[in-house]
Amino acid sequence: MDSLTQIVLGAACGEAAMGKKIGNKALLFGAIGGTIPDLDVFVGKWIYDNQIDAMLFHRGFMHSILFAILAALLFGWLLYKLYNYGKRKGTTTQKDWTWLFFLSIFTHPILDCFTGYGTQLFLPFSNYRVAFSNISVADPSYTIPFLLCLIVMMFFNRKNPKRKLWLKLGFGISSVYMLFTLGNKLYINSIFEKTLAQKEIQYKRYNTEASILNNVLWYGIAETETDYYVGFYSLFDTKDVFTDWKQIPKNHNVLSRSNPDLKSLAWFSNDYYNLLENKDGSFLYSDLRYPSIDTGNGKSAVFSFTIFKNGDRLDMKPFAPEFDKNMTIWDVLGIFWERIKGK
Repeated sequence: MDSLTQIVLGAACGEAAMGKKIGNKALLFGAIGGTIPDLDVFVGKWIYDNQIDAMLFHRGFMHSILFAILAALLFGWLLYKLYNYGKRKGTTTQKDWTWLFFLSIFTHPILDCFTGYGTQLFLPFSNYRVAFSNISVADPSYTIPFLLCLIVMMFFNRKNPKRKLWLKLGFGISSVYMLFTLGNKLYINSIFEKTLAQKEIQYKRYNTEASILNNVLWYGIAETETDYYVGFYSLFDTKDVFTDWKQIPKNHNVLSRSNPDLKSLAWFSNDYYNLLENKDGSFLYSDLRYPSIDTGNGKSAVFSFTIFKNGDRLDMKPFAPEFDKNMTIWDVLGIFWERIKGK
């Protein structure tokens, strides 16, 4: 999920592990631990010249269970050595620090698994991307109550029982909301299946995804032999049916599917993608797992980027939403907001 959410969860884990011993400093170190896995964004760019390789590195090994164990041992040992001197000597143990970093690092990829991006939790033993797709990569309804509970908790002494109460409240509210999103996902799937049956779409498979910043407006995509069918449904809609349907051709034959880099991108997108050839010989690659919406000018804001031939390989330009130059991201979010309100 987004960085703020991971910082909040990491801080809460730090408090759970060492709050009674070091007070608010546990929040700080937990927040640091919760941030560590996402440093793979910078590590990938440092390791790889090819931008496709760099993108695929994200949510890879540094989001795995094995990395959480190894990193916890390393950072636990390092912070113990740095902290355990002078007046603080003997107030903490290496086990305390290892447990703090394990909790804060391990919970990061676990939380990411609930989004639709895909997290390689089991590397290096399996490259399977875990994606439950029941919550957006950024959802204030999960993050804000959790954050507020931690802020209140910080004003109590580390030995005050109310500190533990507010921590439990933060974990409890966020966990209950996560359970709601899982139940909501099952309900949305049933609505999508019913709509597909009504429209007599003979699909091979489908996926549903919550739109950004909420769990009310959902996007569904169904795959057929040659096309994808996508639609929207809001919990505030007057009818239990997906609407705003759009048919998107796959165009997978625009580039040879034997190309290793295209194979990697297709794996990354779980084969929910389409291709368009640009006039300059490059290609627009659109990851269709994420909600696209009509911006009123014949274009859609989607997770898309330009890929091009670079020697024997494909490379890519940074992600760029495909909407009119006169529109801003706020205009697009405004369209989403209007659709959230139902129809």
